[in-house]
Amino acid sequence: MSDQLPALPEDFDRVLGIVAHPDDLEYGAAGAIARWTAQGRWAGYVMVTRGEAGIQDLEPGRCGPLRAEEQIAAARLVGVDTVDFLDHPDGMIEYGTALRRDITAAIRRHQPDILITLNNRATWGPGGPRNSPDHRAVGEAVLDAAGDAGNQWIFPEAGPAWNGVRAVLIAGSPEPTHAVDISGTLDASIASLRAHGAYLDGLGEHPMADAEAFLSMMAGQAAGRFGGVPATLFERVPC
Repeated sequence: MSDQLPALPEDFDRVLGIVAHPDDLEYGAAGAIARWTAQGRWAGYVMVTRGEAGIQDLEPGRCGPLRAEEQIAAARLVGVDTVDFLDHPDGMIEYGTALRRDITAAIRRHQPDILITLNNRATWGPGGPRNSPDHRAVGEAVLDAAGDAGNQWIFPEAGPAWNGVRAVLIAGSPEPTHAVDISGTLDASIASLRAHGAYLDGLGEHPMADAEAFLSMMAGQAAGRFGGVPATLFERVPC
């Protein structure tokens, strides 16, 4: 069986990325988002935390505001002007009705056709490193809130129901189903990740600290499943 993936259908107008931390969308998904905003589609971001526990040598009271500023700057580089923060505690996100309610409210407020989130599985692949509990909790809550948002009897306090979400795209999934051509937006994706300067500096010598090398490697690996075209891979979960 071929391991080539089909192109993601792009029959949508509004995309909302909902992830745990500043930088989560920049590690791969931002190239696709840059493509879509350049085509005239609307995209917005929702950060469940401000990433205040994400830099070892910077205390949370200083780290959170700095990382929020970096996220807003990173988003603008790929055509995104709307960035919301839900202010759940970084590193301690709990899956449950409170998280689902906040995400449902964001979906109803922005009325997207498509949601993007990060890998919700326990690992990054067979035998791979364990995934963050924050990523897992938010990914699961996004999948659930996509349905919650359309039911007027669930979280009525979170705004009028919105049942227009057609699919959730999971970035970083170990089981991708579709690819997006980012050959024209890889540079924008790299610039967007580089906007997280304090976070990248905090990574030291880690391979993920080199935005160009890391994202180019990811796009090249994805190209192997997309006819040699630099790409971002997603698992598409219909709603």
